Amino acid sequence: MAEVTMEKLVSLCRRRGFIFQSSEIYGGLNGAYDYGPLGVHLKNNIRDFWWKEMTQLHDNIVGLDSSILMASKVWEASGHVSNFTDPMVDCKQCKSRFRADQIDLNAPCPVCGTRDSFTAPRNFNLMFATHIGPNTDSASTIFLRPETAQGIYTEFKNVVQSSRVKVPFGIAQVGKSFRNEITTKNFIFRSCEFEQMEMQFFCKPGSDDQWFPYWREQRMEFYKKMGIVPEHLRWHQHGPDELAFYAKDAYDIQFLFPMGWQELEGIHDRTDYDLSQHQKFSGKDLTYLDPDTQERYIPYVVETSAGLTRNVLMVLSDAYDEEPTPEGDIRTVLHFHPEIAPVMVAVLPLVKKDGLAEYADKLEHELRSDFMTYYDQSGAIGRRYRRQDEIGTPYCVTVDYDTLKDNTVTLRFRDSMQQVRVPVSELVSRIREENRAYRRV
Repeated sequence: MAEVTMEKLVSLCRRRGFIFQSSEIYGGLNGAYDYGPLGVHLKNNIRDFWWKEMTQLHDNIVGLDSSILMASKVWEASGHVSNFTDPMVDCKQCKSRFRADQIDLNAPCPVCGTRDSFTAPRNFNLMFATHIGPNTDSASTIFLRPETAQGIYTEFKNVVQSSRVKVPFGIAQVGKSFRNEITTKNFIFRSCEFEQMEMQFFCKPGSDDQWFPYWREQRMEFYKKMGIVPEHLRWHQHGPDELAFYAKDAYDIQFLFPMGWQELEGIHDRTDYDLSQHQKFSGKDLTYLDPDTQERYIPYVVETSAGLTRNVLMVLSDAYDEEPTPEGDIRTVLHFHPEIAPVMVAVLPLVKKDGLAEYADKLEHELRSDFMTYYDQSGAIGRRYRRQDEIGTPYCVTVDYDTLKDNTVTLRFRDSMQQVRVPVSELVSRIREENRAYRRV
């Protein structure tokens, strides 16, 4: 496999319409990105892949979409107001800002090279503050949520009462979060506005010892199911200096990004901390009454927390390759799993004349109800194949002169570049069969 660099990914994403810098015509806004025509499909497909895995395929997990804006008390109870901080230093010379725990304070400034120019470290709260209502005083201050999990905890009782779920059960949510990062770098890996895919699994105290390893196994298998190269994934257990004070145990799934091994998803045993805190600060009873044993307790929580935005960067990094072709040149290809590829089927007429374009256009419209499709009649057929390889399209369907005679088409496979002849009437079922049997080569 070719070496994957961030420069290559950023260039491809911009060139092919995956991801753009936000507000680019005004010089850009650091830590903010816009998803283009292909990027929004890729992100939504990853989201849907996760949602199906976490809700549709489990009989004890329900969904939620909580508000971005929440009462300030929520963040006091969770500890974010007092504890959600990073140590920050500024360079007195060039005014650049850094996280104090990520640079050597005795070394020269990485930007201007000045020595002994850093301010004393000070805590910097990562939450974005805003105001609700007509006044802009302390009473009207609220925060953009820095995580989606707290919305799940505050709605715990409502979900139990309305959905009739029984412990053990989970609540899943996908949504935007906001963090006023001191430094944003590595493209979309760390940004101020991002999306999370989180599931909080509520279980009886003591049973978390069984559910925690269960969810660790489930979450690692999810990425393999998505087609991620197993050698690009590994576990990292939180040591004593990393473990949150309320956590019983915590592991990260790390991925080998272009800048090295970094966190992709966290699986945490949060004990009963969150519900206990919200019960204390709200004064509401958040205990659970077991309908079978009549035992009352505050459930423990096993959390799975993944970044949707980081998942996008992961699949781009994992899928990217540069391969030699039989013709002696190099093709850039994205080996996306078909279920997450932004375009699944491209329909290409061999030439634009003799009715081939009209046939291909009609076929592409018919396939739209089953797959995300793309029609391309511009340029040589080999060049069109390369364009589809570069955006990760798993299947190309070529309409040629034989198609007009016998209603068969050429089905080309992205990964192997092999081609087979398929009757048009069997095309949808064949592609679905290939999807079910897909294995990364």
